[in-house]
Amino acid sequence: MTNLPRIPAAGTLTGHRGTTDLITWVIGDATEPGFAHSALAGVLMVAGGMLGHFAFRADKRWMGFPVSSGTGLYLWAVGSASLGLALSNAAWDWTIAASAEWQPTFVPFASVPPAVVLIYGGRPAVALTGAVLGAGLTTPVALAAVNFGCRPLGLPTVVGATTGMWVSAVIVFALCRRLPWMRAPRVPVPRCKTGSQHHLTVAARQGPGWVARRVLADFTEAQFIGNEWAGAGLLVGTVVNYLADPASASGAGNLLPRLLIAQALSAGVAVVVWRRQWAKYGWYPTFVPVVSVAPATVLAFGGTVQAIAAGATLGALVAPPLAAAIARRLPTDFHPFIGNVVSMAVLTTVIVTGLSILPGFGPVAANQ
Repeated sequence: MTNLPRIPAAGTLTGHRGTTDLITWVIGDATEPGFAHSALAGVLMVAGGMLGHFAFRADKRWMGFPVSSGTGLYLWAVGSASLGLALSNAAWDWTIAASAEWQPTFVPFASVPPAVVLIYGGRPAVALTGAVLGAGLTTPVALAAVNFGCRPLGLPTVVGATTGMWVSAVIVFALCRRLPWMRAPRVPVPRCKTGSQHHLTVAARQGPGWVARRVLADFTEAQFIGNEWAGAGLLVGTVVNYLADPASASGAGNLLPRLLIAQALSAGVAVVVWRRQWAKYGWYPTFVPVVSVAPATVLAFGGTVQAIAAGATLGALVAPPLAAAIARRLPTDFHPFIGNVVSMAVLTTVIVTGLSILPGFGPVAANQ
């Protein structure tokens, strides 16, 4: 394999000084799917999602895109995700100090816990099961993939994190079939499949305003929120955190503005290119490159113009249809997010590796 430039992690903390530091770190982990790490952004994102949730329940015109696929399970999903995140850090936080490197302790927040809730419904037993399995299975699989796969091979750490998500999710949903307290799943979620049931409605008009709102919402789809109020909160918190202390905002450091540009560009291209799929299915995974290919390419090659353009465009063109194709083929009791994270892992590997052999995309570019 061609030697790839070293990929900066999405945040590094080598030790927590006290309870406040630990709490701040855990809250910041909620924003890690977007390659940032900010407690302020995490709080504003969750608050924005809550605003969208209650506006949806009250049928307000300004509610934005329905939170959590319009299931009405936002509080259950974010509750299970938060518990899984806390358990993950409690069980695996030691790996950060032991390795003196970033570790994917955030993965339960954007994978198994909320996905289990959105398939099996909002009940204490379901939320607790998802949280425990997320911390007990997703995090260690991701840790193994990052430390024994990505780092030795020089691959972006998002490849290992998303590999941990999909591998553990397949195991968890197969296991849930055998757990007596997990009743038969009946929560309909969008699967990019004609005739599949879900709670979302097809957008009648997809003008510039709709595109802008969708781009904002895509910044929080990875956290199973998918709402522009949450997206705005996430971005405002990230930018404020960066302006106050660039070093603490993410492992990208001064590359964060370029990373955000790549993410917004990728979301914009994906939403415009695949807008007919949104009209056809009511939902489409245009967010996939926003939290994988686009930012990983920026970090791999130093935030150059060609890295921003190539990562954003290539990711937007190929990642959503691959994710949708995989999701359509999953059993109905497996959450389709599995297709999203498989697409992230595969295409980030292929695109970053492929670009690394082209002129202008080598380690030299990353160091400029």
